[in-house]
Amino acid sequence: MQTNPDRLSLKEKIGYSFGDTASNLYFQVFILFLLYFYTDVFGIPAAAVGTMFLITRIWDAINDPIMGIIADRTETRWGKFRPYIIGFAVPFAIVGVLTFITPDFDLTGKLIYAYITYTLLMMLYTAVNVPYSSLMAVLTPNSMERTEISSFRFVGAFVGQLIVQYSTLRLVGYFGGGNEADGWPWAMGILSGLACLLFAITFATTKERVKPPKSAPNSFNIDLKDLAGNFPWLLIAGATVFQLIFIVVRSSSIVYYFKYFVLDQQFNLLGMQVDLPFDTFASWFMISGSVATIIGAILTKWFAKRLDKKFTYAGFLFLSALFSATFYYLQPQDVNLILGLNLLVSFCFGPVSVLQWAIYTDTADYSEWKNNRRATGLIMSASLFALKVGLALGGTIVGWILGYYGFVANAVQSDSAVEGIRMLLSVYPAVFGIIGAAFMIFYPLNNDKMVEIEKDLNSRRDSQPAVVS
Repeated sequence: MQTNPDRLSLKEKIGYSFGDTASNLYFQVFILFLLYFYTDVFGIPAAAVGTMFLITRIWDAINDPIMGIIADRTETRWGKFRPYIIGFAVPFAIVGVLTFITPDFDLTGKLIYAYITYTLLMMLYTAVNVPYSSLMAVLTPNSMERTEISSFRFVGAFVGQLIVQYSTLRLVGYFGGGNEADGWPWAMGILSGLACLLFAITFATTKERVKPPKSAPNSFNIDLKDLAGNFPWLLIAGATVFQLIFIVVRSSSIVYYFKYFVLDQQFNLLGMQVDLPFDTFASWFMISGSVATIIGAILTKWFAKRLDKKFTYAGFLFLSALFSATFYYLQPQDVNLILGLNLLVSFCFGPVSVLQWAIYTDTADYSEWKNNRRATGLIMSASLFALKVGLALGGTIVGWILGYYGFVANAVQSDSAVEGIRMLLSVYPAVFGIIGAAFMIFYPLNNDKMVEIEKDLNSRRDSQPAVVS
């Protein structure tokens, strides 16, 4: 039996983290491979894909607050948020496979198929992930405990990222036998099946404890007014948009960077020259970076206690962007520098990813403290809206820039196209990362302020025993 009801068991923390492992089996495929799949496998021009990403992801982002409103007003024996995680897991998996099927249509038919399947996929992603993100805010009322849960969550996320980076292209190659179009549906089928299992574990091992005050009104207009007046949320939301553009532009460019710029190289291993095909090099790059990110995520709580959450978030995002910009000066044969510099970029991004969601849950507490009303689902879904806007703009920017520089899929690239690919992995994403870090300079909820808010909220809840179960 736990002596402190605000603290969660290790089992529940790990169980919650499995949900982000599951989500990232999809999300990392979207970031790392989806643009490549559409251009080099399905045969859609990069600029057309960029436009599709803008339209479908903006629509998807609009759905997030709607899903949050629905979840906030849901009452079941399993809570507000957990039922959606288990209920939509299987439909999510089915559409995940359909999205990576390549029917033999003309270009118009391909675009229609891509628009429909990808839109459905992202709507189902919303139906699962808005409740999942909201769940973290109601597991415990303790702010620092949520920071630790967030660390577990993002270790789970980066485990999912590692699985995708290590296995996806291998699964495509194994099941496709050299034909990527045949291999992709099988690869996504395996990843989707694993995701369903992990979502089920999250549902079974977690419990919703923090409930809104009984006096909280259900007016949607009031909820929106509270959100618009939540200055800390507006700042972290703005930072999130630019943070996501930074990571999506950089991550979506990795396969192009190695396939068309780095090419096949040799690696000096203990005095021996080892052949390093571009796809193997790219795999090393992504996997080693994920390991570094996990280490950074694990150390987040240590940094946050000493530097404060806002300075840890802003400082590490700035450093990650700065290290990213220096990639522009590297040459294909700089194997050690390419891998080493990526370790720095990735390590610095670890605390950023963890603190992003911990800070959002703090803004939910701030909103309740300020207004005596709690709308966790709306706040977290609106936060996902900010994330989706960044995702939309990041994917669009990559597609449009590739088109602008004259990229042609599966061909020897012009000097202009290679220059564009290099900029997409270095300077362009860095600009957005630095802007994101600047937003947090003005963020007012430091650690001391959150302790004050937590004590005040606990005092209110103690006077209403039914609020926390």
